[in-house]
Amino acid sequence: MIIFPAIDLIEGKAVRLFKGDYRQMTVYNPDPVAVALDFKTQGATAIHLVDLEGAKSGLTPNLDTIIAIKQASGLFCEVGGGIRSMEVIRRYIEAGIDRVILGTAAVSDEAFLREAVALYGEKIAVGVDIKNGCVAIKGWTETSSLEALAFCQKMQAIGVKTLICTDISKDGAMKGTNVALYEALGSKLQLHITASGGISDISDIERLRKLKLYGAIIGKAYYTGAIDLKEAIEVAK
Repeated sequence: MIIFPAIDLIEGKAVRLFKGDYRQMTVYNPDPVAVALDFKTQGATAIHLVDLEGAKSGLTPNLDTIIAIKQASGLFCEVGGGIRSMEVIRRYIEAGIDRVILGTAAVSDEAFLREAVALYGEKIAVGVDIKNGCVAIKGWTETSSLEALAFCQKMQAIGVKTLICTDISKDGAMKGTNVALYEALGSKLQLHITASGGISDISDIERLRKLKLYGAIIGKAYYTGAIDLKEAIEVAK
């Protein structure tokens, strides 16, 4: 299982939100490039990046910061947050970003998703943000009527290879991850599934590894010191 330490970006700074609430934001480091280099020192091979401003606006206000992180670290970088046009995908891919995550656009514009998958293949992932069993969109500010498992099965049918699944109720709360959710998804899908949200100690990593998931995202637990990233990477192996 690959550990993806996360950098969430607002105004070029590494921040975290509590349960996706933009009003409950903590700035952890004004220099996200330094954070990425620490990830590398700890043994990380990949980074999960989110442009939180882009998630709401559909623009790329943190593009320069994301490119700087990729160039400085040399690690595998996946990026999500407001990617709703082929132009934005192209911008990221041409800048050297390894994988682009579609969220709201995958829900609201199937034709766009199909075009992106046809053109870029495994460089396209879908972020499935789950709230009360349904898919949330627009930076978690709205909940759709789509049932999460049915949506994931549809993504598989379209040809998506990687899903990043977040239980919003767990995100940033430091109360453990939703193992049952990932076990259910893993048993019903033939996809690379990355767990996100609520991973708060090494035992969470151990439980997820036993499910044979593709990846796990560590966010707040790294920034607060609740998880030693180096240890998590070893345990995940």
